[in-house]
Amino acid sequence: MIFENTRAFAQQLDSQDSLNKYRDEFHFPKVNDKEVIYFTGNSLGLQPKRAKAYVDEIMNDWANLAVEGHFYAEKPWWDYQERFAKPLSKIVGAKPLEVTVMNTLTVNLHLLMVSFYRPTKNRFKIICEEKAFPSDQYMFQSQVNFHGLKPEEVIVEVKRREGKHNIRTEDVISKIKEVGDELALVLIGGVNYYTGQVFDMKTITAAGHEVGAYVGWDLAHAAGNIKLELHDWNVDFAAWCSYKYMNSGPGNASGCFVHEKHHDNQELPRFAGWWGHNKERRFKMEAVFDPIQGADGWQISNLPVLSLAPYLASVEMFDEIGMDALIEKRDRITAYLEFILHEIDKEVTSSFEIITPSNPSERACQLSVFLHGEGRSLFDYLMKNGVITDWREPNVIRLAPVPLYCSFEDMYSFGQILKRGILEK
Repeated sequence: MIFENTRAFAQQLDSQDSLNKYRDEFHFPKVNDKEVIYFTGNSLGLQPKRAKAYVDEIMNDWANLAVEGHFYAEKPWWDYQERFAKPLSKIVGAKPLEVTVMNTLTVNLHLLMVSFYRPTKNRFKIICEEKAFPSDQYMFQSQVNFHGLKPEEVIVEVKRREGKHNIRTEDVISKIKEVGDELALVLIGGVNYYTGQVFDMKTITAAGHEVGAYVGWDLAHAAGNIKLELHDWNVDFAAWCSYKYMNSGPGNASGCFVHEKHHDNQELPRFAGWWGHNKERRFKMEAVFDPIQGADGWQISNLPVLSLAPYLASVEMFDEIGMDALIEKRDRITAYLEFILHEIDKEVTSSFEIITPSNPSERACQLSVFLHGEGRSLFDYLMKNGVITDWREPNVIRLAPVPLYCSFEDMYSFGQILKRGILEK
C-alpha cells in the first residue's frame, strides 16, 4: 500500500479497520482535556472498560458469599484460573493443558528455573542476550549464585556486532554450538525490550536442543503481540507478564507454559505448594505432593482472583478478535508509523534512526527511535502535548502502536506534534 501523510488518509485507514471499534473499549488518560496518543502499551496497557465489571463481580460475591465464594460464586474462585487455559493457549500457540496463570513474571521464571536449570559439573552454562531486561539479568546472577557458581563463568551473552543495534540469529546459533556440551539452558527475551527485535524462537529452540540444553523464553514483550507456536516449536518452558499487551493492570499475574513432554517427568524437580496438588484430592490435606497433570501442577498458592479478574476480561477480548486479526493490523499500523517518521525526518533538520528491524518478520508492535541531534527536551515536549511515550537512555524513545486501541489518525497526529516539537525548540 502507498501511504500518505495526511489526516484524511489516516482517517480513511481507520474507516477500513475492522478493529477500530475496540478503541472505545478502553479508558484513555487526558492531557489538556484531550485523549492522549498512547504509545506505552509495551510498559502498561490501557484499562479495558469491561475490567471493572469483572472485578465488581468478585467484590459482590465476596460481600454476599464470603468464604463460600470459593465454590458458589458465578465464577467459583477455587478454579478461577482454569478459565484462562483455552483462550491463553490460542494466544501463545499451546495446548490448554500446557498453560496456567500464577504469581508474577520474574517469580515464575525463578520457579521454572528450579525445574529447567539443573547445572552439573560439565553442563552448567546459560546463554542469554546482551542487554537483557535487568530483571532477567538479576535472576540469572542470583540463580547461579544459589548453585554455588560464579556468574562470570556461567552466563554467556550473545552480543551485537560492532556498530549494529540488533543480534543476528546466526550469531545466537554460533554461540550455542560454541558452548556445546557445557550448555545447560538458553533463556532469551522473545522480543527485546529495548530495540523491539523479535527473535527466531523456532530456530534458536531447535539449536539449543541439538546440544542437549533446555530452552525457555521470557515473553514479556511477545505474548499478545506476536504469533507464537510454543508447542509446535518444542519450547521447554516460557513465562510472560499480562500487563503490557494484554492490559490486565499494573504488576498483574503472569502466564506460564510448560511443554506437555515434561508433564509426566517425575525426575524433574519443582517447588511445590497446595494449589498444584491433585485438584480432586486437594482438600483431603494429604502429606505427599501429587501434582496436577499439566502446567497447573507448577502452581504453589491459591490464586489472587481480584487480580485475575481484569486479566480474564482482556483475555476474553483477545479470544473474540483472534491473534491473526491483531497481527494484521499491527503490521499495517506499525508500517504507517514508520512511514510517518520518515516523512517528518525529511521536513526537519534532525535525523531519526529507527533501530528496530525494518523486516516485518523481525519486529512487532514497537519502533525504537534514536533521536540524533535531539535530547530529553523533545521527549518532555511530547509528553506535555499529549503523546505518552517512553524514554530509554542514551537517546531513544520507544513507540508501541498497540492495534487494540491505537488509530491510524493517532500516527498522523503524532507526526505533526513531533514536527512542531523539533521546529519550536
